Amino acid sequence: MTLASTPPRPPLWQRLFFAIPVLGWVARDLLFGDKNNVWFAIIGFVSLWLSSALVFGLPGLYLPALALVPVIFVILLFITWS
Repeated sequence: MTLASTPPRPPLWQRLFFAIPVLGWVARDLLFGDKNNVWFAIIGFVSLWLSSALVFGLPGLYLPALALVPVIFVILLFITWS
């Protein structure tokens, strides 16, 4: 008879991030779920962005793009770092 080993406990920051109601659920599903979940998350993000443009007009289209500028800047830094 063998004992099953317990999986390692994730770090505190990861457990706290996964505890956030919507973002954490999506992130956990992207990390540990099916590979197609990435496409579902992208489609959901784009549809939320387009629906905000329909509801709020041009500010709903421009403000999320303006908020994503620092994210893209960090991604470019990571690309050029390696």
